[in-house]
Amino acid sequence: MAATHTYSAPSIGTVVAVLVSPNQQVTKQQPLVIIEAMKMQSTLCAEQSGQVEQVFVSVGDECVAGKALVEIASDGENTATAAVQPTAWHANQTLLNELRNRTALTLDEKRMEQQQKRHQKGYLTARENLHNLCPAQQFMEYGQMAVAAQRLRRKYEDLKTATAADGVITGVGQVNQGVVAQANTQTAIVINDYSVLAGTQGYFHHLKLDRILEIAAAKKLPVIMYTEGGGGRPGDTDITTVNSGLQCLSFATWASLQGKVPRISVANGYCFAGNAALFGAADITIATQSSWIGMAGPAMIEGGGLGVVKPTDIGPSTKQFKNGVIDILVENEQQAADVAKKCLSYFQGPLLQTNPIKCAEQQMINDILPQDRRFVYDVKAIIQVLADTDSFTEIKSEFGAALITGFMHLHGHPVGIIASNCKVLGGAIDVDAGQKASEFMQLCQQFSIPIVVLCDTPGFMVGPEHEDQGAVRRLSQLFVAGSQLTVPLVAVVLRKCYGLGAQALLGGNTSQPSYTIAWPTGEFGAMGLEGAVKLGFKKELAAVQDEKAREALYQRLLAEQYQKGQAQEVASVLEIDAVIDPADTRQTLLLALNIM
Repeated sequence: MAATHTYSAPSIGTVVAVLVSPNQQVTKQQPLVIIEAMKMQSTLCAEQSGQVEQVFVSVGDECVAGKALVEIASDGENTATAAVQPTAWHANQTLLNELRNRTALTLDEKRMEQQQKRHQKGYLTARENLHNLCPAQQFMEYGQMAVAAQRLRRKYEDLKTATAADGVITGVGQVNQGVVAQANTQTAIVINDYSVLAGTQGYFHHLKLDRILEIAAAKKLPVIMYTEGGGGRPGDTDITTVNSGLQCLSFATWASLQGKVPRISVANGYCFAGNAALFGAADITIATQSSWIGMAGPAMIEGGGLGVVKPTDIGPSTKQFKNGVIDILVENEQQAADVAKKCLSYFQGPLLQTNPIKCAEQQMINDILPQDRRFVYDVKAIIQVLADTDSFTEIKSEFGAALITGFMHLHGHPVGIIASNCKVLGGAIDVDAGQKASEFMQLCQQFSIPIVVLCDTPGFMVGPEHEDQGAVRRLSQLFVAGSQLTVPLVAVVLRKCYGLGAQALLGGNTSQPSYTIAWPTGEFGAMGLEGAVKLGFKKELAAVQDEKAREALYQRLLAEQYQKGQAQEVASVLEIDAVIDPADTRQTLLLALNIM
């Protein structure tokens, strides 16, 4: 006699489907009854094959846990499998296929025409730029299904591809994985897509931007933003309750992240209006040689009655690099991604020491300074010797070039560096150099990056033309920035250390740094030696009528002043902390910054 089995309700609910009837043959795993509770449905399936003996319920019956539903007489065929699959499986698979097809419409493979246009210009697509920052499997995208708010004027099916992601890819990815600690790799990423309506900023575009910036603020994530695009978009017809659009939060939210998280912007191609405002507000700005950046594009200029101009006449990269709008100028988007990742690494903590730290032979540093103190030299060569190999990145190299600013790694640890460049103005600090250095100090202070100063300056630049540029106000900001520093500041006087300019460069005075050292070639004074002698001994020199005798007196006085201001003499009265062998500079910096 065949064994019978009664199937009971697993919980309270209502019967919404009875899928078998008496005397019906069923197979193992065949659905029998569906019960619904709290809008969720549960399907009871046969545990063995056999014949239905009785059905105890009908559709609409309410049941409690344990109520008998169906009785089946088993035929002993336990290994049989159901010939049919639950209907829910088919529905789920259909939805999954629809999702995959919908997602594909946002990818390059379904947008070949847009991809080809980018490649014909020598540019990369937005998703290619994304993949250069982090692998796809390490990126969580936000708002991928968005389209432009133009359903009233265009077909929705067309919008899915033509306005994929509403022109901006946003999400969180792992950048520099394997380079820095895993916990420090999460990065908010924004890639404006010029292939969508010329990279313009629409309604949902801004909502996506606001969302990812809020995520960055809440989780304290650094941000890399690609800003290519033409500014605001007037064609979003679906949003009928917006008039001015000035309630947009994106710009204020982006700016409010200053000092809270590192922000790196990347420009390529045309970057105008709102896109340019985002670019310029970043902490570090990177642009390709084929970039044009301006607070107004051609349409806005013409609309303002200021004439017709070509987009390539507005803010070319060569000009924006010289005036300091662009911090780092690169060749193309691939190099931009590499530099963006390298810059980000300075804010992500020490590098993982998976490979031995490399640096130049330190004895090389003794051959860089010329024998004649009046001759120029390349201070970048000193930086390259001190820094870990290939770790130095210069910021604003063509703006305020009398000072060099940038980041490097010392034994894998990020360090900011400010260095006098005697090749420009003899190292005198003009208003552009002062502005650059003060902003750089503030950036390092905001993100707890220690600073090394290499000083060789005759002081602030002087003269009526310089004063016309607001030197009094602008150069004084270097004192303000230095006074706010709480991060370690180590000063190395290479040669000249004169006047207010030197004081400002050292944070305010020679005691402001946590360690102030000099090379034997260091020389100190309230002003340049030559000027000090000419001004301080003006009467004595004027009293000597013979030109040769006057020159001899001048040289003797100059030598006396030089002797008084030599590094060892200044150290003897504790105005600086130490005088060191130049070859020991790197090791001294490691000790002073507690880098082991």
